[in-house]
This record gives sequence, C-alpha cells and structure tokens, in this order.
Amino acid sequence: VAIDTRAEQSRASSPRVPAVAYCQGTLLRNEIEAREAGSLASATDYAEAAIAETHGRGAVAAKIQAHFIVAVV
Repeated sequence: VAIDTRAEQSRASSPRVPAVAYCQGTLLRNEIEAREAGSLASATDYAEAAIAETHGRGAVAAKIQAHFIVAVV
C-alpha cells in the first residue's frame, strides 16, 4: 500500500465558484435536496456569502489537500 498526500492551493475567480462546486458538484447536493426540496439555490447563495465573508468578494484562495492511496493485490 502506498499513500501519498498532496497539498495545493485552490483558487477561484470569486466566492461563487467554490460555492457552486461544493453545493452542486459533490454529494453534498443530495444532502441539501434531501433536507428541503428546492433549497439548492438558496444553500448555494448562503455558502457564497459565507465564503465572501471570510475571503472577500474578489478572487479567493485556500488550502486544499488530497490523499492518494494505491493498493496492489
């Protein structure tokens, strides 16, 4: 088993980009829609506002990390 961790910098042109990516482009979307049908847009807007509050309204950047695990049988 080989495990490799890669830390990078994630960048986006505005807070809207990561808000859409997380709320609509991951399994989180299913969780949002399961809690309240039709709430995806408002949840995305809320996430955008939260990101903007922390990182500002312009381009945003933050740490991102991935773990790569390879097992050969």
